[in-house]
Amino acid sequence: MIKLGIIGTNWITQQFVDAVKLSREFDLTSVYSRHDQTAKTFAAKNGAQETFTDLNAFFKNGQFETVYIASPNSLHFEQAQMAIQHNKNVIVEKPAFSTQKQMAKIQALLDANSQVRYFEAARNIHTENFHAIEKKLGELKTVQGAEFTYSKYSSRYDLVLDGEEPNVFSPKYAGGALQDLGVYTVYDAVALFGMPEEAAYYPQLIRTGVDGKGTAILQYPEYNVILNFSKITNSHMTSEIYGLKDLIEIDDAGEINAVIYIDDDHNKQIIGNTIDENPMLPEVEDFAKVINNPKNPQDQRDYDYWRQLSVYVNKLIYNLRQDAHISFVGEKQ
Repeated sequence: MIKLGIIGTNWITQQFVDAVKLSREFDLTSVYSRHDQTAKTFAAKNGAQETFTDLNAFFKNGQFETVYIASPNSLHFEQAQMAIQHNKNVIVEKPAFSTQKQMAKIQALLDANSQVRYFEAARNIHTENFHAIEKKLGELKTVQGAEFTYSKYSSRYDLVLDGEEPNVFSPKYAGGALQDLGVYTVYDAVALFGMPEEAAYYPQLIRTGVDGKGTAILQYPEYNVILNFSKITNSHMTSEIYGLKDLIEIDDAGEINAVIYIDDDHNKQIIGNTIDENPMLPEVEDFAKVINNPKNPQDQRDYDYWRQLSVYVNKLIYNLRQDAHISFVGEKQ
């Protein structure tokens, strides 16, 4: 089994650890948190053997070979860099990094440490339902664009309304809608259609200075792809990929629980309705295959694809932020 260390003890880390237990491919051994009691409580709950409050000690002395990073966005780069320098495989929550410069440094480190594997935890592209979309898209005779929507009201926005600045809505921690739910829609677009020729972002800024919601327009040679995402409103709109008279309908651009093909005569066919016991299980199993089978050609081709896709997504998100003049604390430095 792959020995796993984690950074961060929030709800998404717990969901990842639960997926790890279901996969039976990883063994959680090490927990890092800034707070000793928090680390010990999480470790006791999930069967980890050791805890750390010092990041250097965690990477130097921790009995793990792969680390899952689920800290605030602005901390991802430094922690991933330390992991690679200590020959640890890296699974980093989306968005992996905030700038293209950070991404370039990580890619250079990976090239210099070829035995290390790096994954961005964009769970939607690893699901059976997403693969069903890919397959059906390849069968469409004509493609005329798409609209992807992912909007879920965040309880943290209540704190913003009360005058506070939680991490997910803070420019200090690289927060905002694009840097959160928006990442799923960007992955949908880039994985299915590639990089656009032009891209523009129209955000709705909130009091803290980041985007609470927004719309991005990606221009391709023959069509546009529109991304709608929000952390300050809810939406029950479906997402759609347009053929000529036919289309692919997706219940949710982030969760992707149901995919329907609607033909020219309005007949509906369910092509994807797999609901995993844990939504992070497919990515956990995919990452484990790559780590466990370093000489398997298909697994390594998959890895190379995910790594390149992460670079493209990082570039597009950064360009969208620049288009909307959204910057984070310390970014220019």
